[in-house]
Amino acid sequence: MSGIGVQSRPMNAFPAPSPVPVRGLHHFAWRCRDAEETRRFYEDLLGLPLVHVIKSDHVPSTGEYCPYVHIFFQMADGSYVAFFDLGDNVNALPSPNTPAWVNHLALRVDSVEALLAAKARLEAAGVEVLGVTDHHIIESIYFFDPNGIRLELTTPTVPQSTMDAHARRAHDDLDAWTEKKARLLTEGKAPRHG
Repeated sequence: MSGIGVQSRPMNAFPAPSPVPVRGLHHFAWRCRDAEETRRFYEDLLGLPLVHVIKSDHVPSTGEYCPYVHIFFQMADGSYVAFFDLGDNVNALPSPNTPAWVNHLALRVDSVEALLAAKARLEAAGVEVLGVTDHHIIESIYFFDPNGIRLELTTPTVPQSTMDAHARRAHDDLDAWTEKKARLLTEGKAPRHG
C-alpha cells in the first residue's frame, strides 16, 4: 500500500465504471496548535470568515477518544480551509524527507493588484512574505501561517488559451519527466532529501 491509501498499480488496472465527477474542493484540513490563534490569522488577517465549528470527544470516522475542535473558514467560491485543534498546543510536524517549500496550500486571488494588496497587508502584520514570484502562468507570494503551513496566494497572468495549450501537452510533459527521473535514478544523480 502507498502512503495515500491506494495500492500502487497502473491506472488502466482500475475497474469500470468511470470515475464520478469531482466538482471541486470542499475543504482542506490540517492540524493547528491553537484554534483562536488560527482564527485570528485566517479570519482577521486573510479575511476568510469562520463559518462552522465542530466540537467532539470522539472521532466520527474511527470512534477513538480524542477531544477536538474542528474549525472551518469559507473562501469566496464556497470551499473551506479547516483545522483541528487537539487541545495539546502542538503543531503538525513537517515531513522529514520533504523540503519546506514543497507541501503548501495555494489560494487564488482575483488580480495582481489584489496579490500586491495582500502582500502589503501581511507584511504590515509582521508576516514574512516571499515574492512576488513569476511562474509564467501565475504570479504568487508565499508565507507561513502560525501552524507552520506554507501558504501561497496566486493569480493567473495568462489567457485561458495559454492554459488550454499547456493542457494539450500535459501528458507528453509528464512522460518526458518520467523518462528523465528514471535516467537520474539509474545514473545515481537523483537528489536526496531527508
